[in-house]
Amino acid sequence: MTKLRFSRKQLCIPYALFLILFVIAPLFVIVYYAFTDGEGKFSFANFANFFTSTNTLGTLFYSFGLAIVTTLVCLAIAYPTAYILARSNIRKKYVLLMLFVLPMWINFTLRITALKEILSLIEGNISRYPFFNSVVGMTYDFLPFMLLPLYTSLQKMDKSLLEAASDLGANRVTVFLRVTLPLSVPGIISGMTMVLLPSMTNYVVLDMLYNSDYIMGSLIGSYFAAYDWHNGSMISLVLLVIIFFVTLITNRFSDKDASARGGVL
Repeated sequence: MTKLRFSRKQLCIPYALFLILFVIAPLFVIVYYAFTDGEGKFSFANFANFFTSTNTLGTLFYSFGLAIVTTLVCLAIAYPTAYILARSNIRKKYVLLMLFVLPMWINFTLRITALKEILSLIEGNISRYPFFNSVVGMTYDFLPFMLLPLYTSLQKMDKSLLEAASDLGANRVTVFLRVTLPLSVPGIISGMTMVLLPSMTNYVVLDMLYNSDYIMGSLIGSYFAAYDWHNGSMISLVLLVIIFFVTLITNRFSDKDASARGGVL
């Protein structure tokens, strides 16, 4: 019997087909509708409408504000937790880490419904604090995405660098600020990217926690629900460009930080 052998180009065919069908083709449809009008003619009206509509710009700024607050709260909770888990001598600390990741295995709707009941017991009428409840819901949903990169970064850190800093007379605060924190920057950037970008569009949490405000995801959905594919596609395209530049900037910052640390070491 002859053995089947595949070249690298042949092995790339399934991945190329996936990209064409589920990435390039939908993106082409979005670009087409974004730069055409109701009659199918080329137009910049949708682009101009994005930057002149107070509703769209207000939703964009609100989405950024909600995403930034959520990201900072996740970072404030995840960094100390990851630091303690990475530096502790607990034998079964992976079990503790699993407890933080375990909610990701539960259905999203069930998790948010349970959180809504808890907030109802604490606040009574939870519709009175829509922004606060949205931040709590987003944090509960995206916290593992911040925790895992931070834990990995701190766990893989070279312990000899910390010992060398201590031997040179640095106290714990100095060691953390001058060694631990700079070396964990890649994990911070990775976690912030994984939380910031999805929280700008995850409007399901807002709907389930009685927040009537719009974010970019709900605004896009409202346009498509009204069969206005042109403005909905333009908003999706602009948001895609914003996400692309944010990712590009964070990656370059991470690369420069890694190069600087490599030069020092």
